[in-house]
Amino acid sequence: MSEAFTMTARCLRLSRRQIDALIMSLVLPVLLMLVFVELFGGAIQAGGKYVTYVVPGVLVLSASYNAGLTAVGVSQDMSGGMIDRLRSMDVRATSVLAGHVAASAARNAASMILVFAVALLLGFRPHGDAPDWLAAAGILLAFTIAISWLSATLGLLARSPEAANGFTFLIMFLPYASSAFVPVHTMPSWLRGFAGHQPITPIANSLRGLLLGTPVGSQPWIAHAWCAGVLLTSIIASTVLFARRTA
Repeated sequence: MSEAFTMTARCLRLSRRQIDALIMSLVLPVLLMLVFVELFGGAIQAGGKYVTYVVPGVLVLSASYNAGLTAVGVSQDMSGGMIDRLRSMDVRATSVLAGHVAASAARNAASMILVFAVALLLGFRPHGDAPDWLAAAGILLAFTIAISWLSATLGLLARSPEAANGFTFLIMFLPYASSAFVPVHTMPSWLRGFAGHQPITPIANSLRGLLLGTPVGSQPWIAHAWCAGVLLTSIIASTVLFARRTA
């Protein structure tokens, strides 16, 4: 645990020094919120005010974008010689990656606070009670950790930071093919099957229901199951990749 805390502190210091990336991680989700609500919202019928529908989608997209920075950071460590120095001190792979994941969670927390503030200004009015808010926060945290660890694994797989950044664009496209921004039933028939059975849809549905105080059924359990599966797979894959890259 002490190794993980040390690596987390290091990654947070790096985030503060990379001002341009830090600003983009905070500002981009807010800009996306404004684009979806103010530019596209009037043309999209989602059964009410579009800002009410789209907030969970922007939160998920924000986590996906910030996770991309994790992949780039891991790739930079691998290609810049930092990992070799850490390995000489017998630092475990899980500690190195946990530091990047924890820093990603911290960036996401700040970004999501900004998104909520802007959403309130645009007319978003949540109706969930305290347990609902806690459940929503738990889902967001689980998704952030899972998607960040997956991105860290992609960072190990990539041979350069540029390639790592390209890999994570695939993750960023997933929210668009889900219920994050439009109802699944409005999509073409050939896309509905994928959109309804991928991890982002139950996550977005759960967040939307919990924040608005509407029934969510089994969606939160499905969301947590997806997050647990992605996290476990990513931890195993990253451990194997780290061993191969540093052999």
